[in-house]
Amino acid sequence: MAEAKKKENVFERIARWFREMRSELKKVSWPSKEQVVKNTLIVIACTIVVGIIIWLFDIGADLIYNGIISLVRLIKG
Repeated sequence: MAEAKKKENVFERIARWFREMRSELKKVSWPSKEQVVKNTLIVIACTIVVGIIIWLFDIGADLIYNGIISLVRLIKG
């Protein structure tokens, strides 16, 4: 007869999960401090640029909206 595999309890499963996680984290290629700083500055710069673009579109949409409202008011008299 084949031996029945013992079912792990919750604590054994949690311990196994942490062991596996630790071994996987050892395989990760972590970036250097310089790379992290450089990438962070790039993200901040891109966020600012996208924010400015959205702000400009918002101003343009507001001008168009107000122009249309003014035109409708002029036509209505």
